[in-house]
Parts: sequence; structure tokens; C-alpha cells
Amino acid sequence: MSDIVVPAEWVADRLDEVRIVDTRDAWEFDGIGHIPGAVNVPFDSFRADEHAAEDDTESEPGGPEGDAGGATTGQGMLPGAEVFTEIMSEAGITADDRIVAYDDTHGVFAARFLVTAGLYGHDPERLHLLDGDFSAWRLDHETASEVADFDRSEYVVDPPAETPLVGIDAVAAATDDPDTVVVDTREGWEFEEGHIPGAVRLDWRELVDDETRGLRPREEIESILDERGIAPDKRVLLYCNTARRISHTYTVLRHLGYPDLAFYEGSLTEWKADGRNLETGA
Repeated sequence: MSDIVVPAEWVADRLDEVRIVDTRDAWEFDGIGHIPGAVNVPFDSFRADEHAAEDDTESEPGGPEGDAGGATTGQGMLPGAEVFTEIMSEAGITADDRIVAYDDTHGVFAARFLVTAGLYGHDPERLHLLDGDFSAWRLDHETASEVADFDRSEYVVDPPAETPLVGIDAVAAATDDPDTVVVDTREGWEFEEGHIPGAVRLDWRELVDDETRGLRPREEIESILDERGIAPDKRVLLYCNTARRISHTYTVLRHLGYPDLAFYEGSLTEWKADGRNLETGA
């Protein structure tokens, strides 16, 4: 297991060595407090609305099959290279920084930030998700109300030549591939209303312990994955509705060492908009 998902003690010992990104809303960051040294990058600031995604499609990183990675419909998609550059520069973050992200929702919004950073070229080995969230952190660790002052940086976006992103045609082909398992990370009722044919359901929250607000023990997670046929020797292709929830599952599977992960950024929003077939029921 890697240090992609890191415990609070790991972070507390490195407060002076890492850049901490709080992805909660500004009112939470300012009014409730935050991890010392954190900078606030609210979730809404790094997801594109429909028009932004359409305007910036050419700047989005592409998938390994050459598919367009940036979806052009729905909420929660990649913000565009220029927008992300400005966000990171304003936060005083450089491309060389080691980043720890957190939220107060079991890590799902923080994971989306980390996935976005990785797709725009930040070294994945320098991106970490706090195991747990702010509510868990403040039970045993110091919080701050003052805002740390960082000078503006000149963040450089440099998307890698290959990313885990796949487009809609690659997803359709994967539904007939015995070496690929297509995973729907939404809730059960959503899955029953309609899902990509052949997909298996894995609600992202199943991997989270509600009491600790962090990940379940590794053996419990592996048991759940094994039950669904989500094995390390398979190519695992993830989707949800708008690519938020798959970000958490993607991060957890990377943490567990799964070697072949595919990320359908368009997710079910794009799939339905394109008129593709859906299966219903459990």
C-alpha cells in the first residue's frame, strides 16, 4: 500500500513540508477553522460549468486511446488548463510542491482536486489525500482560524502525454472486453434507474468508515472489491454522473496498488446525452 492516502499523524508531522489544500466552501474554511497552513480552494472553483467546458475542450488532457478527455456536458468536469493555472498560482502552489488535500465529506471533493491536479501534470507521487476529513482531524489535532499568507506563484500546467482518461467510444468497447470491469460508483437507486450495460456497482461510500470518516481497513476494502469482481489483474474503468465520486474510488484503488485504471470523465451525463443504451435494475 502506498502513501497516496495518508493518516492525520503523517500530515501533522509534515505541516512545514507540504502544501495543504482545503476544498470546503469559504464559509467553512473561515468560520469553522482549518488545518494550520491550509489554503482554501473550494470545490466549485475547480469544476467547469457546461459553457466553460465547451469553450476549453482543446486544452483538456486526452485519454490513452486519444479520446477527448474533457467532457462537454454537465457539472463537475475539468475546469480547463488556464483556469487551473490561475487557481494554483493564486494559492501560491508550485508544480514541485507536495500537496495534501482534504474536505469534510470523507475526502470525495479533495480526491477530485487531486485527480484534477494529476491530469494537469502535477506529479501523482506528490499528491496525497488525508485519510479522514476535517471533522476527524479536529478531534485530535490543532486547527487554525487565521489564514496563512502565501506569495503568488507561477504554476505551470504540463499535462502528461498519457492519462487514465477514456472517451465514450472506448467505454462502449470496454463493455464487451472480458479483461475490463466497468464500475459504477453511484448509489444503489441510481444504478437501478440506469447504468452502462455490464457495469458492476460499487458505491464509493462503501469503502469509507462512517465512524472514523476515513477508509475502511484494507482487508475490508479488498473483501468488498473481491465480491464485485474488481481485481488488480483487471483493467478497472470507473464512472459516476459527473466524475466527482469516481475520483475518490480512483484514488483509493491507486493507493491499493491497482495498476490499470481508466477514468471516464464524461461519465453518465455524457453517456445519456449521447443517446447510448442503459441497463436498468439491480
